[in-house]
Amino acid sequence: MQQVIKGALILLPILLIVYFLNMISNILLPFVVGIILAYFLDPAADQLEEKGFSRDLATLTILLAFIALISLFIYTVGPVLYVQTKAFISNIPAYIKAFDGAFRPYLISFYEKLGYQDSVNNAGLLKEVSEHSLKISKNLFSNILQSSLAVLNLFSLLFITPIVTFYLLRDWDKMMAILENLIPKKYRKSVKEQFLAIDHTLSGYIRGQTNVCILLGVFYAAGLSLVGLNHGFLIGFLTGVFSFIPYFGVFIGMFIGMAIAFFQFDSYMSIGLVLAVFLVGQFVEGNFVTPKLVGGKVGIHPVLIIFALLVGGALFGFLGILFAIPAIAVIGVLIRFMVKKYTKSKFFLAKS
Repeated sequence: MQQVIKGALILLPILLIVYFLNMISNILLPFVVGIILAYFLDPAADQLEEKGFSRDLATLTILLAFIALISLFIYTVGPVLYVQTKAFISNIPAYIKAFDGAFRPYLISFYEKLGYQDSVNNAGLLKEVSEHSLKISKNLFSNILQSSLAVLNLFSLLFITPIVTFYLLRDWDKMMAILENLIPKKYRKSVKEQFLAIDHTLSGYIRGQTNVCILLGVFYAAGLSLVGLNHGFLIGFLTGVFSFIPYFGVFIGMFIGMAIAFFQFDSYMSIGLVLAVFLVGQFVEGNFVTPKLVGGKVGIHPVLIIFALLVGGALFGFLGILFAIPAIAVIGVLIRFMVKKYTKSKFFLAKS
């Protein structure tokens, strides 16, 4: 009974924290991004400190360099993405109309085989489905655009995030030292070992997966643009960005790319080239890029990663997706530690 009470006392604060974070999730994005950036940039600041920089100067130098890099990226790539996004949204009705014209005969034939002989009604149904799909697509992209504009109008991501990042990065080592001193001395060595394991897992995965997404985004954007696919740069770039989601990221990108290629090109050769870009990208990513840059640093099965992303998205939206894989990586480290302790326990080793 006492164990149950202890477990409840531990679980209750965790549930309250999760509930509280869910309630304020709409304002957390700048702070979450600031924490991620501070964690991501801390090793670089440490290296500058070793070269004689003060912590304040090292933090300011690293942050300014990072902002300059992001600004350069937005200045060079942003206009292309904006133009292609507008063109893609405006072409959605044409794609739906092309889909309706291409597949209407097959669907009518399918309905007739099921016993629906009224072609007029079938055609009307297809038109209704097309109009409904168009409405959903417009609403979806409109919501995305409005959400992005809302974030930009509030300037929270542009102004609050750098400030949060600066102070967290400047005081990162001090905060870690304070947390270490709060650990009971009896368990300090064991807990510190697990924190180091978690840090090794997270840092290796975040930095490795970031490089993978960048390389794939460049490859797909360049490849699809070279073969002449409409909106190829946008589709390729987003396919690379969402490649951190196992299978689904590239599958969605490939599906959209192939659908547009089917309606755009009259030649099977051109459609085959679009498919070849995705297949080559997947082959290179699976056999060379990911094993080299990420390897087995997370140690979590892809199915569990997908599950974590879905749960994170359901609970906290975009913030949940950002934290899903780091969270499950931390849980994985802790589970391996508990399993190791369990297999060495008297309960497990007892013969009878």
